[in-house]
Amino acid sequence: MASILVLDDEMDAVVLIRKVLKKKGHEVFAFTEEEEALAFARSNPVDLAILDIKLKKMSGIQVLEELRRIRPELSAMMLTGYPTVATAKEAVKLGAAQYCVKPIEIDELEGKVAEILASRV
Repeated sequence: MASILVLDDEMDAVVLIRKVLKKKGHEVFAFTEEEEALAFARSNPVDLAILDIKLKKMSGIQVLEELRRIRPELSAMMLTGYPTVATAKEAVKLGAAQYCVKPIEIDELEGKVAEILASRV
């Protein structure tokens, strides 16, 4: 199964995503602080990053940019409660495989993650 990094400024969101994806057999590392997530990615292999767009100190787009420098092979999925065409375009330009609007349904989350991971093979 995959190693997945989850970053959201809301603890409830990371707890829910971690719970759902762990049930699917994935190893999930959840963070609410950008620097902690980036530090983890620098020293640990990660297959997929699930990032919220609105964070505390940086945007999810900025975190994705940095993750791309650290691990160019990393797949990414962006989540946002505030979708805009501009952020969607930027996320896709940086290689995000999915751009999803929150709240995301559990079956949609599981399906999108499975789709992203299947495309990595």
